[in-house]
Amino acid sequence: MPKGESNPPDPRGGSARRAEFELLYDQHSREVWALAYARWTDSDLAMDITQEAFLRLWKQWEIGEEIQNPRAWLLRVARNLAEDYAKSAFRRNGTQPPELLNGVRSAQPLPVEELERQEQFAQIRAVLDELSPGDREILTLRYALDYDANMIAERLNVAVTAVHMRLSRARQRLAERLSSHGDFAPTEPAGEQQT
Repeated sequence: MPKGESNPPDPRGGSARRAEFELLYDQHSREVWALAYARWTDSDLAMDITQEAFLRLWKQWEIGEEIQNPRAWLLRVARNLAEDYAKSAFRRNGTQPPELLNGVRSAQPLPVEELERQEQFAQIRAVLDELSPGDREILTLRYALDYDANMIAERLNVAVTAVHMRLSRARQRLAERLSSHGDFAPTEPAGEQQT
């Protein structure tokens, strides 16, 4: 070690570590988001949990922690964060009165159409909350993330035929629940029978 140098340099180097981190984010951020979304059906909260999980990974690297399986580590941290959120005072009480959010402008061109869309999505989210976590997870992977059956099979470590069966059953349970709501008529997307 050269004179005056107290700590050996990081063998990966700063830019190599950053590149590795960005690669991990590209590979796993959607899956981490999907896990959080399946738990809360709130895309903003899912993004917050995703970012927090990756921030914690970076902090672990900064203190010299060696993480053998970053994907599994990130998913575990995201799952724990999602559960912690359920217990948080923020979730129960919030920090801002709802009136402050009423003035936020929508990017949608027609407010009436946006309102109808929001009402429909709220109803779908409410029905999704009634489904099992497994059904929510597979529907989120398929429709929120637009994964095909092969990608879902790889992510869930199951056979493609199992994905088709689980998707079919989850869609059926979702359709049954949606049809029990009198003001909602579900329509199956074209070609979805053989996802």
